[in-house]
Amino acid sequence: MATPYRDLLDKIRLAFPQPVSDPIHDSYFVHSIMRALDQVDEMKMGLPVLGSVIPDDYEAARSAKLHPHISSIEEVTSNLVSYLQGMTIFSHPYTQQNVVPPPSIPSLIGVLLSSLYNANIAWDEYSRRVSLAEVEAIAITAQLLGYDPCQAGGVFTFGGTGTTLYGVKIGLEKACPHTMRDGVSSDAIVFVSDAGHYCAYNVTSWLGIGTSRLHTIPTTAENEIDINCLEQEARTALSSGKKIAAFIATLGTTDAFGLDDLQRITVLRDTLVDEFQLSYRPHIHADAVIGWAWAVFNDYDFEDNPLEFRPRTIRALAGASRRIRYLNLADSIGVDFHKTGFTPYISSAFIVKNKKDLHLVTRPQEQMPYLYHFGEHRPGMLTLETSRAGTGPLAALANLRLLGQEGLRVIIGHIVEMAQLLREHLEGHEAITVLNRDNFGTVNIFRTYPLGVDTFAIKEQEFGDPTYRTSLLKHNEYNRKVFHYVHAEAMAGRSVVLSQTECYRKTQYNEPITAIKSFILSPFVDTKDVEIVVNKILEARENIS
Repeated sequence: MATPYRDLLDKIRLAFPQPVSDPIHDSYFVHSIMRALDQVDEMKMGLPVLGSVIPDDYEAARSAKLHPHISSIEEVTSNLVSYLQGMTIFSHPYTQQNVVPPPSIPSLIGVLLSSLYNANIAWDEYSRRVSLAEVEAIAITAQLLGYDPCQAGGVFTFGGTGTTLYGVKIGLEKACPHTMRDGVSSDAIVFVSDAGHYCAYNVTSWLGIGTSRLHTIPTTAENEIDINCLEQEARTALSSGKKIAAFIATLGTTDAFGLDDLQRITVLRDTLVDEFQLSYRPHIHADAVIGWAWAVFNDYDFEDNPLEFRPRTIRALAGASRRIRYLNLADSIGVDFHKTGFTPYISSAFIVKNKKDLHLVTRPQEQMPYLYHFGEHRPGMLTLETSRAGTGPLAALANLRLLGQEGLRVIIGHIVEMAQLLREHLEGHEAITVLNRDNFGTVNIFRTYPLGVDTFAIKEQEFGDPTYRTSLLKHNEYNRKVFHYVHAEAMAGRSVVLSQTECYRKTQYNEPITAIKSFILSPFVDTKDVEIVVNKILEARENIS
């Protein structure tokens, strides 16, 4: 006999936080969260992963079906926890894998609070003071980056790709007015370095500009855009009647932390505007989703060094600061708090120097007759997303409040110090060569070689001499084997989890350079964890054929 729906409804209602205070049910809600956390904690075994890594059965997953009956919170919780099996613990000192930080407790609370009441920051009517948190987080970050917070504006969006998409879209409207109404002109082009994030291909593709109109400019040995080549390409494009929708400057490339010279890019842009009598100013978007956090050192006294960083760390911080301090020259900036801001995914902000630029992508009220009739904050009238969670702004604001300038200096300085210490250890062995030694972030890209190879000469030989192609490919495979050995050891709890890049950059004869990558982002990484990396690399050389 079927159960009356009212009886089932009562059971379902118990699965939701109660809309009116109910101490007993509120306690049950908190207990349910605590039980989930307890189950996750039981999976911690000292390894850099939760539990153990087990093979995933995607075929079975594709056969999943909706259950016919209601389940319990307890059953669902245990099931959900099981999906974390084998998950990397990014706060673990043995994790040096990629640009994924551990989130702080306040940032996690920010996500929970926004999710609990389902704030939609498209409109303050649906988010109230959570919308205020977005405005505050944008203002604090704009000021940190050197913008006038009274003139700047911005929104949180769906990731670093979203920040670049907004920047290029605004640039497109400047170069080719009324694109939103009439479509994309075939004359529009975009510039980015060949070390810039591949999202530039996504952005030009999805905006309709076309990837064939994305001009990738070679980078120098320091992994920054070659300004002379950029100038030549830009002049050629303008002379042929093309319009520059955007220059994408990368302030912290993913693999090597290369920093483009924004100062020179801005001078070039202004020179081209005057020389070609352009009716618009090509938009400069700074893809600083990694490098933005180094702005906390813009006014740091590197000579006095009050936080007492090691000399090599000070050198690295100052080296990054010489480029980051010019972020305020960009027309817009992309910021990922879920990278170097230590929040959970997703917390990305797109910030414009002049908030009037946002009017270029604002839609008329009549297109949205069922929304935005009132209220003071209505960013949904311009955002790509019609629904935006309040989780990103609250998480970002949580860490901006928690850490402040001092805390961000300490945590960024520490992970740079650990990266520099690792670099010292790597360079202390003749079998290992660091490829990005002139970059200043928290990432080390390196290659190791078999006995008998002159590692002092091989890097330049393999990069620039086509006769070394066979050597390059052989050593690419050798480094893959070293990486797989170290990774297997990491999964057994005996090593650090590293990353591999199949193409750190291409040689002058267009072959990819495979390398091993350590990306330090956990504040828990310390000296002993750095030493393990080198010891395990040397051990791998002795154990692979």
